[in-house]
Amino acid sequence: MKPTLLVLIPLIDEIRAQLARTFDIVYAPTAEARALAIAEHRDAVRAVLTNGTTGLTAAEIDRLRKLEFVSALGAGYENIDVVHALARDIVVVNGAATNDDCVADHAFALLIATVRDIVELDAACRAGVWRDALPMQPNFSGKRLGIAGLGNIGQKLARRALGFDIEVGYHNRKPREGVPYRCFGSLTELAQWCDYLVVTVPGGAATLHLIDRAVLDALGPHGYLVNVSRGSVVDTQALAHALSTNALAGAGLDVYEGEPEPPQALLHLKNVVLTPHVAGRSPEAIAASVQLFLDNAARHFAGEAVLTPVRTR
Repeated sequence: MKPTLLVLIPLIDEIRAQLARTFDIVYAPTAEARALAIAEHRDAVRAVLTNGTTGLTAAEIDRLRKLEFVSALGAGYENIDVVHALARDIVVVNGAATNDDCVADHAFALLIATVRDIVELDAACRAGVWRDALPMQPNFSGKRLGIAGLGNIGQKLARRALGFDIEVGYHNRKPREGVPYRCFGSLTELAQWCDYLVVTVPGGAATLHLIDRAVLDALGPHGYLVNVSRGSVVDTQALAHALSTNALAGAGLDVYEGEPEPPQALLHLKNVVLTPHVAGRSPEAIAASVQLFLDNAARHFAGEAVLTPVRTR
């Protein structure tokens, strides 16, 4: 008999069919369907597939009496109550390292598009505006890149930067051993040093508004910000003020507060490039995430150690 899997995130039919070969699926990708599914299948669900944004609360965990395995499809798990799950001896895993290249690629695309003003230049060209009527944009290469959070994605960003002759520095909770990049003791110090600041830290309460007015002021009127982590990390109002007063040259955001609603405070600004939380999404990345979920689930239900366990910090 296949274990029952509660799926709380949207999945295409092909992936749902793939999962159905292993699980009896209860598909509940909306808030209404979620509440109903938990009420109706509370005595059957043994596994939950969610993500960091959608999460799983302590109350929901307690309602699912036979729950033993929770997986975040991506790397993030900030809205899963991991502490509560582990206290109930529920195994929690994530999709670590399955979309790192995709996110790093997208971060660089946002950064180049922002620095070189690609979106506005495209609009101008379509409107018949020739280059002589447009301001020149700075070189992208030969600058300084600051990385907030030198994890797997941050290190991939650093390696990509070297191809543009960009000097790399970073700020972490603690210095990384064995990396050749300069470590800064505070985020403000890093922002003062760099031309580009890319944010790749985890979401959650510990990083709420980590990028605040002080950091943006330190980055300065010639600085650029890119966020591919979580929207909560950047103070939207502080960013809007910095961009609208030219206290910051530009920003590229794949994530923002209030998702999926667009950030109203930023929509009228021409020096910000926005994408709808797609940095980690590609056919290759999704396929790798799903396969890791299946591998972790197979090991768990066989009584073996999982590959990417999530533990409390």
